[in-house]
Amino acid sequence: MKKSTLLLAFIPTLLVCACGLASSEEIGAVDTVFKLIGPDHKIVVEAYDDPKVGGVTCYVSRAKTGGLKGAFGLAEDKAEASIACRQTGPIHFGEKPLDKQEEMFSERISFVFKKLRVVRMVDSKRNTLVYLTYSDRVIEGSPQNSVTAVAMPAGTVIPVKP
Repeated sequence: MKKSTLLLAFIPTLLVCACGLASSEEIGAVDTVFKLIGPDHKIVVEAYDDPKVGGVTCYVSRAKTGGLKGAFGLAEDKAEASIACRQTGPIHFGEKPLDKQEEMFSERISFVFKKLRVVRMVDSKRNTLVYLTYSDRVIEGSPQNSVTAVAMPAGTVIPVKP
């Protein structure tokens, strides 16, 4: 097989891996299982700034599989995550009002089939933003989830689409 043919066959795999990656910043990690070959299994904590609400950051902790499969991106991480969102600066909204419910982030946690998702919901009655994290699969999702909320400071009203 020629190198160019092999490269062309590999490109779709690279594209699938690159799609749906959320922009996050790793805050830290702790090892949970030692692996002789490849990275250890660990719990990572990542920060996600809300792209439509300035001054709100969500911190998500999740398991990350190590070993050879984890080193090559072939492992399927567990469908368990925890989330805590906080006001980290002055709250400000973009020019457009927010949807009542919207997926903010999506990050793959297996080679192709499973994603970790973060959804923002607006609780207009309480003037609060609610954030939900869960994972799903192409065929079957997981009921495991975590929720957190950020109440708006006095005088700040969440702009919501009608």
